Amino acid sequence: MADLGTTYLGLRLKNPLVASSSPMTESLEKIQRLEDASVAAVVLPSIFEEQLTLELEALDRDLHRGGESFAESLSYFPAYEDYRQGQDVYLAQIQRAKAACSIPVLASLNGATVRGWVRFAKEIEQAGADAIELNTYSLATGFTDTSAMIEKGIVQLVRQVKEATGIPVAVKLSPQYTSIPHLAMELDRAGADGLVLFNRFYQPDFDIESLDVVPKLTLSRPEELLLRLHWVAILYGDVRADLAVTGGVHSAEDVLKSVMAGAQIGMMASALLAKGAPYVKTVLDDLVRWMEEHEYVSIQQMRGSLSRRAVPDPSAFERGNYIKTLSSYTMRQTVL
Repeated sequence: MADLGTTYLGLRLKNPLVASSSPMTESLEKIQRLEDASVAAVVLPSIFEEQLTLELEALDRDLHRGGESFAESLSYFPAYEDYRQGQDVYLAQIQRAKAACSIPVLASLNGATVRGWVRFAKEIEQAGADAIELNTYSLATGFTDTSAMIEKGIVQLVRQVKEATGIPVAVKLSPQYTSIPHLAMELDRAGADGLVLFNRFYQPDFDIESLDVVPKLTLSRPEELLLRLHWVAILYGDVRADLAVTGGVHSAEDVLKSVMAGAQIGMMASALLAKGAPYVKTVLDDLVRWMEEHEYVSIQQMRGSLSRRAVPDPSAFERGNYIKTLSSYTMRQTVL
């Protein structure tokens, strides 16, 4: 039987299929279903910077309320523990998952600033998480926010989290950067153990009847995979950090393409949300079947075989491909 084993962030995984951060990993019961279906690892849903900030601000307001009044007012101060509910629930979830499951459990922090993250990253490590995924979902809406400032902040965040913790740190990036190779290299130098490509921006919709802006969530589509394959194939071999593909991974073929581009793993969420945890087994069975039909003995054997370094014509990943792609489309005349 083909060997599906791989490594990611220094963790030995039984196969390259990881359940990424989503409602599918929000409870111990769901994580156990994924483990029973043979998923290699899980990433817990993100805890957001806004959650930590709101709790700390609420605590600060209450601790200062009446502070200049009579001493009896101190008896009305709330317990500090009341404002750690979100954090403690998250840490307890890590502990329960690690106690009940044998697969690696990764925590996910959603933020782009240093404040508060270093402290909470330490607590995540103490709770037993195998690694941390920094989900750098950041929108530059200020006209004074430069790309250099934003990228410097992300690099600084990674460097400080790495200095404060001893577990692997992966960085989940968005594709909206001027130079992804440069940022990847800077994160590599800052100590990032892995790069996850790419985050998906969730765009609001307009309700023209109520004149309101409303949230709209759509699951990923297989065609979104192409952007991820492109950049993983370019980065492979030039960065030390492990590479992961997320967004558009819906089938065994998508996992194979991700590995051939140079990724250690393919991360799946939308397909699992649509088809349930048992779909993991379907994907893995298809993966083994394809490998045996094409005489691959292991996942490692094919890794990077379609990267920019490996293909005969590297221009397929560069500007030259733009012209080729446009010229390859043949207009079909409609017969009237």
